[in-house]
Amino acid sequence: MQASNFDLALYARRIGLAQVPTAANFDAAALCQLMQAHLRSITFENLDVQAGKIVSLLPEDIVSKIVGSDGKARRGGYCYEQNGLFAMALTALGIPYYFVACRPMFYPMLRPKTHMALVVSVQQQQYVCDLGFGSYGMRAPIALTDVNLPQQQDYDQFRLTMPAPGEYVLQAYVNEQWTSQFGFDLHPAQWIDFMPANYLNSTHPDTVFVQKLLLIRQTAEGRYLLVGDELKTTVRGVTTLQQVTASQRPALLSDLFGLDPTALQN
Repeated sequence: MQASNFDLALYARRIGLAQVPTAANFDAAALCQLMQAHLRSITFENLDVQAGKIVSLLPEDIVSKIVGSDGKARRGGYCYEQNGLFAMALTALGIPYYFVACRPMFYPMLRPKTHMALVVSVQQQQYVCDLGFGSYGMRAPIALTDVNLPQQQDYDQFRLTMPAPGEYVLQAYVNEQWTSQFGFDLHPAQWIDFMPANYLNSTHPDTVFVQKLLLIRQTAEGRYLLVGDELKTTVRGVTTLQQVTASQRPALLSDLFGLDPTALQN
């Protein structure tokens, strides 16, 4: 995954890394650091969809939107944009990876494979990484060999299960039970394979992205989640709820999520 305007130093600046990573010392810890810095700096958001736009998957558009020409852009994106940008960083570093198509599993009915994740190879080990799933998205890479091993990630727990040979399911521990989030296999997907899913998520009235404003910002202690007019703040496993009025929304987008609130009106 490449873009003519992607600059690794600007990306590092955008995600708050003081030092630009290098391929020479890139190990599992560096992969985790890169993923967590990205998650805690770039908000998962659907402002373009809420503004009636179809999200652009042109790599250069993703860089312009999320990183900008100076590493100070005030926008985020949803799964294809987030994981696509992360893939550009891996490409710049020379780290092997491929995309996988994932089936969301927290819905009451069967859903198509509209989600995206990455399988990244570091030091002869493969890790699943995902920077754009939402509220119970993973917070750190998980090795594909760690099947059925609970992973404590900040104040959340995750695990990979293998319901059938070659098939994986990511689960999160929610309300004292393991809840399936998405499933995938190891068949590599191409960037163009996600074009129909992106169009669906950008336009179909049944998708949550079309129905409601959805913002998620991860922190080391939890997350901020705005769905419609309800703000959920989770700190160390404790969640509080707050109703947000239309007049409060612009300041909230700017101060809490680091976003340009005028994007809703464009």
